[in-house]
Amino acid sequence: MTKGHCSSRPADAAERLAKPKSQVVREAVSEYHERIGRMSARDRLEKLRLLDALLPLIPSRGRGAVQRELKAIREARRSGGRRSLARNPA
Repeated sequence: MTKGHCSSRPADAAERLAKPKSQVVREAVSEYHERIGRMSARDRLEKLRLLDALLPLIPSRGRGAVQRELKAIREARRSGGRRSLARNPA
C-alpha cells in the first residue's frame, strides 16, 4: 500500500458512513485500542487446534491414582536413592 492509498481510507469511510472524518478516525482508534491484547481469530483457532491435539495425551487417571504416584515418588526421594548399585555401562 502506498501512503496516498492509506490516507484516502478515512475519507472514504467517512463518506460511506456519512460521518465526519475526525469521528471515523476517533472510532477506529478506539476500536483498535479495545483489541490490544486480544488474540486474533486465527491465533485462537490455532491454540484450540493445539489443545485438541494435546488433550488426548493426558492420562485419564483419577485423583487417587495421581496422589498414590506422587506419594511413592516422594517416599523414594526421601529414602536416599537407589536400593541397588547401578550397573557400570562400560
